[in-house]
Amino acid sequence: MTEAQAAFEKAVTSIDDANRQDPNIVTAEDKEWPKELLYSTRMTNMLERYRPDADDAMKLAIRAQHIERWKSPRNAYPMDRIGYLQWRKDLYKIQANTAAGLLTQAGYGEEEVGRVRNAVAKKSIKGNPDTQLLEDVTDLVFIEHYLIDFVNKHPDYSEDKWIDIIQKTWNKMSDSAHEFALAGSIKLPESLAPLIVKAVSP
Repeated sequence: MTEAQAAFEKAVTSIDDANRQDPNIVTAEDKEWPKELLYSTRMTNMLERYRPDADDAMKLAIRAQHIERWKSPRNAYPMDRIGYLQWRKDLYKIQANTAAGLLTQAGYGEEEVGRVRNAVAKKSIKGNPDTQLLEDVTDLVFIEHYLIDFVNKHPDYSEDKWIDIIQKTWNKMSDSAHEFALAGSIKLPESLAPLIVKAVSP
Protein backbone atom coordinates (compact mmCIF):
# COMPACT_ATOMS: atom_id res chain seq x y z
CA MET A 1 0.00 0.00 0.00
CA THR A 2 1.33 3.41 -0.95
CA GLU A 3 1.53 6.36 1.41
CA ALA A 4 -1.38 8.02 -0.41
CA GLN A 5 -3.51 4.88 -0.15
CA ALA A 6 -2.72 4.55 3.55
CA ALA A 7 -3.72 8.17 4.20
CA PHE A 8 -6.97 7.70 2.28
CA GLU A 9 -7.90 4.52 4.16
CA LYS A 10 -7.08 6.15 7.49
CA ALA A 11 -9.24 9.18 6.66
CA VAL A 12 -12.19 7.04 5.54
CA THR A 13 -11.96 4.95 8.70
CA SER A 14 -11.85 8.08 10.87
CA ILE A 15 -14.89 9.59 9.14
CA ASP A 16 -16.86 6.36 9.43
CA ASP A 17 -15.86 5.86 13.06
CA ALA A 18 -17.09 9.38 13.85
CA ASN A 19 -20.42 8.87 12.09
CA ARG A 20 -20.86 5.45 13.64
CA GLN A 21 -21.32 7.25 16.98
CA ASP A 22 -24.59 8.82 15.80
CA PRO A 23 -27.23 7.90 18.42
CA ASN A 24 -30.01 8.27 15.83
CA ILE A 25 -30.71 4.83 14.36
CA VAL A 26 -32.59 4.33 11.09
CA THR A 27 -33.58 1.24 9.13
CA ALA A 28 -32.66 0.83 5.47
CA GLU A 29 -32.19 -2.25 3.31
CA ASP A 30 -33.34 -4.47 6.20
CA LYS A 31 -30.54 -3.21 8.38
CA GLU A 32 -30.18 -0.72 11.22
CA TRP A 33 -27.74 2.12 10.65
CA PRO A 34 -26.47 5.12 12.57
CA LYS A 35 -28.22 7.84 10.57
CA GLU A 36 -25.17 9.78 9.38
CA LEU A 37 -23.20 6.62 8.58
CA LEU A 38 -26.03 5.60 6.24
CA TYR A 39 -26.04 9.09 4.71
CA SER A 40 -22.29 9.07 4.09
CA THR A 41 -22.53 5.60 2.52
CA ARG A 42 -25.29 6.80 0.21
CA MET A 43 -23.23 9.86 -0.73
CA THR A 44 -20.23 7.68 -1.58
CA ASN A 45 -22.35 5.29 -3.62
CA MET A 46 -23.89 8.16 -5.58
CA LEU A 47 -20.46 9.66 -6.27
CA GLU A 48 -19.28 6.32 -7.64
CA ARG A 49 -22.27 6.27 -9.99
CA TYR A 50 -22.16 9.94 -10.99
CA ARG A 51 -18.44 10.73 -11.05
CA PRO A 52 -16.42 7.52 -10.75
CA ASP A 53 -13.34 9.50 -11.80
CA ALA A 54 -13.46 11.78 -8.72
CA ASP A 55 -10.14 12.11 -6.89
CA ASP A 56 -9.50 11.12 -3.29
CA ALA A 57 -10.01 14.63 -1.91
CA MET A 58 -13.54 14.74 -3.29
CA LYS A 59 -14.29 11.19 -2.21
CA LEU A 60 -13.41 12.26 1.32
CA ALA A 61 -15.36 15.54 1.14
CA ILE A 62 -18.43 13.67 -0.09
CA ARG A 63 -18.14 11.08 2.66
CA ALA A 64 -17.60 13.71 5.37
CA GLN A 65 -20.30 16.17 4.37
CA HIS A 66 -22.59 15.42 7.35
CA ILE A 67 -19.89 14.39 9.78
CA GLU A 68 -21.16 14.41 13.39
CA ARG A 69 -24.18 16.43 12.29
CA TRP A 70 -26.21 15.31 15.31
CA LYS A 71 -23.92 17.33 17.57
CA SER A 72 -25.35 20.57 16.13
CA PRO A 73 -29.14 20.17 16.39
CA ARG A 74 -31.45 22.54 14.58
CA ASN A 75 -33.52 23.12 17.73
CA ALA A 76 -30.53 24.72 19.44
CA TYR A 77 -31.34 27.82 17.37
CA PRO A 78 -34.51 29.93 17.07
CA MET A 79 -37.11 28.11 14.99
CA ASP A 80 -37.47 30.84 12.39
CA ARG A 81 -35.73 31.60 9.11
CA ILE A 82 -33.01 33.70 10.73
CA GLY A 83 -32.34 30.91 13.19
CA TYR A 84 -32.27 28.36 10.36
CA LEU A 85 -29.77 30.37 8.33
CA GLN A 86 -27.48 30.86 11.34
CA TRP A 87 -27.68 27.15 12.21
CA ARG A 88 -26.82 26.18 8.65
CA LYS A 89 -23.90 28.63 8.49
CA ASP A 90 -22.47 27.38 11.79
CA LEU A 91 -23.09 23.74 10.84
CA TYR A 92 -21.20 23.99 7.57
CA LYS A 93 -18.23 25.54 9.38
CA ILE A 94 -18.22 22.91 12.14
CA GLN A 95 -18.46 20.03 9.67
CA ALA A 96 -15.74 21.51 7.47
CA ASN A 97 -13.36 21.97 10.39
CA THR A 98 -14.06 18.47 11.71
CA ALA A 99 -13.38 16.91 8.31
CA ALA A 100 -10.22 19.00 7.88
CA GLY A 101 -8.95 17.89 11.28
CA LEU A 102 -9.41 14.20 10.47
CA LEU A 103 -7.63 14.59 7.13
CA THR A 104 -4.73 16.36 8.81
CA GLN A 105 -4.45 13.52 11.33
CA ALA A 106 -4.46 11.04 8.44
CA GLY A 107 -1.44 12.77 6.93
CA TYR A 108 -2.92 15.00 4.23
CA GLY A 109 -1.28 18.28 3.35
CA GLU A 110 -2.66 21.78 3.20
CA GLU A 111 -3.84 21.60 -0.42
CA GLU A 112 -6.07 18.54 0.00
CA VAL A 113 -7.26 19.65 3.43
CA GLY A 114 -8.15 23.07 2.07
CA ARG A 115 -10.11 21.60 -0.83
CA VAL A 116 -12.11 19.36 1.49
CA ARG A 117 -12.70 22.18 3.97
CA ASN A 118 -14.01 24.52 1.26
CA ALA A 119 -16.25 21.91 -0.32
CA VAL A 120 -17.80 20.75 2.96
CA ALA A 121 -18.26 24.38 3.99
CA LYS A 122 -20.19 24.90 0.71
CA LYS A 123 -17.84 27.69 -0.40
CA SER A 124 -18.65 29.22 -3.81
CA ILE A 125 -21.28 26.89 -5.21
CA LYS A 126 -21.27 27.38 -9.00
CA GLY A 127 -17.80 28.94 -8.72
CA ASN A 128 -15.81 26.11 -7.10
CA PRO A 129 -15.92 22.81 -9.05
CA ASP A 130 -15.34 20.82 -5.85
CA THR A 131 -18.24 22.50 -4.06
CA GLN A 132 -20.46 22.09 -7.11
CA LEU A 133 -19.67 18.38 -7.25
CA LEU A 134 -20.54 17.99 -3.59
CA GLU A 135 -23.77 19.94 -4.17
CA ASP A 136 -24.67 17.75 -7.16
CA VAL A 137 -24.20 14.55 -5.18
CA THR A 138 -26.08 15.98 -2.20
CA ASP A 139 -29.08 16.87 -4.35
CA LEU A 140 -29.09 13.57 -6.24
CA VAL A 141 -29.05 11.69 -2.93
CA PHE A 142 -31.82 13.92 -1.58
CA ILE A 143 -34.07 13.24 -4.56
CA GLU A 144 -33.43 9.50 -4.59
CA HIS A 145 -33.50 8.77 -0.86
CA TYR A 146 -34.86 11.63 1.23
CA LEU A 147 -37.42 13.63 -0.73
CA ILE A 148 -40.20 11.11 -0.01
CA ASP A 149 -39.61 11.36 3.77
CA PHE A 150 -39.60 15.15 3.53
CA VAL A 151 -42.93 15.05 1.70
CA ASN A 152 -44.44 12.72 4.27
CA LYS A 153 -43.46 15.10 7.07
CA HIS A 154 -45.31 17.98 5.42
CA PRO A 155 -48.67 16.63 4.21
CA ASP A 156 -50.17 20.14 4.31
CA TYR A 157 -47.89 21.50 1.57
CA SER A 158 -49.59 22.24 -1.75
CA GLU A 159 -48.42 20.95 -5.11
CA ASP A 160 -47.15 24.43 -5.99
CA LYS A 161 -45.10 24.45 -2.77
CA TRP A 162 -43.50 21.11 -3.66
CA ILE A 163 -42.77 22.22 -7.21
CA ASP A 164 -41.03 25.29 -5.79
CA ILE A 165 -38.94 23.14 -3.40
CA ILE A 166 -37.95 20.72 -6.16
CA GLN A 167 -37.07 23.56 -8.53
CA LYS A 168 -34.87 25.24 -5.92
CA THR A 169 -33.00 21.96 -5.45
CA TRP A 170 -32.74 21.48 -9.22
CA ASN A 171 -31.39 24.98 -9.75
CA LYS A 172 -28.44 24.29 -7.42
CA MET A 173 -27.36 21.38 -9.59
CA SER A 174 -25.05 21.51 -12.60
CA ASP A 175 -26.06 20.68 -16.15
CA SER A 176 -24.17 17.39 -15.79
CA ALA A 177 -26.23 16.44 -12.76
CA HIS A 178 -29.42 17.37 -14.60
CA GLU A 179 -28.42 15.10 -17.49
CA PHE A 180 -27.54 12.29 -15.07
CA ALA A 181 -30.91 12.50 -13.32
CA LEU A 182 -32.98 12.86 -16.50
CA ALA A 183 -31.19 9.89 -18.07
CA GLY A 184 -32.76 7.64 -15.47
CA SER A 185 -29.54 7.18 -13.52
CA ILE A 186 -31.26 7.79 -10.19
CA LYS A 187 -34.34 6.07 -8.84
CA LEU A 188 -37.17 8.55 -8.42
CA PRO A 189 -39.67 7.86 -5.61
CA GLU A 190 -42.52 6.24 -7.56
CA SER A 191 -45.29 8.31 -6.02
CA LEU A 192 -43.40 11.56 -6.64
CA ALA A 193 -42.04 10.87 -10.13
CA PRO A 194 -44.82 12.74 -11.99
CA LEU A 195 -44.41 15.77 -9.71
CA ILE A 196 -40.63 15.79 -10.10
CA VAL A 197 -40.90 15.54 -13.89
CA LYS A 198 -43.44 18.38 -13.89
CA ALA A 199 -41.20 20.55 -11.73
CA VAL A 200 -38.07 20.14 -13.86
CA SER A 201 -39.63 20.15 -17.30
CA PRO A 202 -38.90 23.26 -19.42
